Amino acid sequence: MDFASLVSIAPFSWKAVTTSLVCGTIIGLERQLRGKPVGIRTSALIVLGTYIFIAVSVAVSNNATDPSRIIGQVITGIGFLGAGVMLARDGMVLGVTSASTIWSLAAIGVCIGLGYDLAAIKLSIVVVFVLVGVDTLEDYSQILTRGVHRKYQDWFETDSGKKQKQNREE
Repeated sequence: MDFASLVSIAPFSWKAVTTSLVCGTIIGLERQLRGKPVGIRTSALIVLGTYIFIAVSVAVSNNATDPSRIIGQVITGIGFLGAGVMLARDGMVLGVTSASTIWSLAAIGVCIGLGYDLAAIKLSIVVVFVLVGVDTLEDYSQILTRGVHRKYQDWFETDSGKKQKQNREE
């Protein structure tokens, strides 16, 4: 057994594995630094796992198989994973952004599995810009934080919430 066969992970590529980990880290770092669910570890594993499923489906494809079916199954599975991070609390649904991030991570893994590594890195940066950019806009504009778009801690700052807070303090 020579060194090349020892480090070979065919039909996968180390370049794609590295790209998966980089993309997951780019997005996961933003989430983790802000104290949000789906941090670096989770993000890197979602992208890597999705890449592995897609690479395997491409490797075993022939005239009788359809690798695009695996993409559909990944989307369905990721939907269940995303639904698991969403929850209802005090009449408000939380975790929708985390679920959407998980969905985007899987899509980036699909891109890598199909050989679009550079596009996947660029898309990871776009996802971070959306997450940070919209949050920054919400911090500076009250128009964007009305109704259900208020931050969870602000739900209790309404008139009835202030009364409840006062009653608890008394």
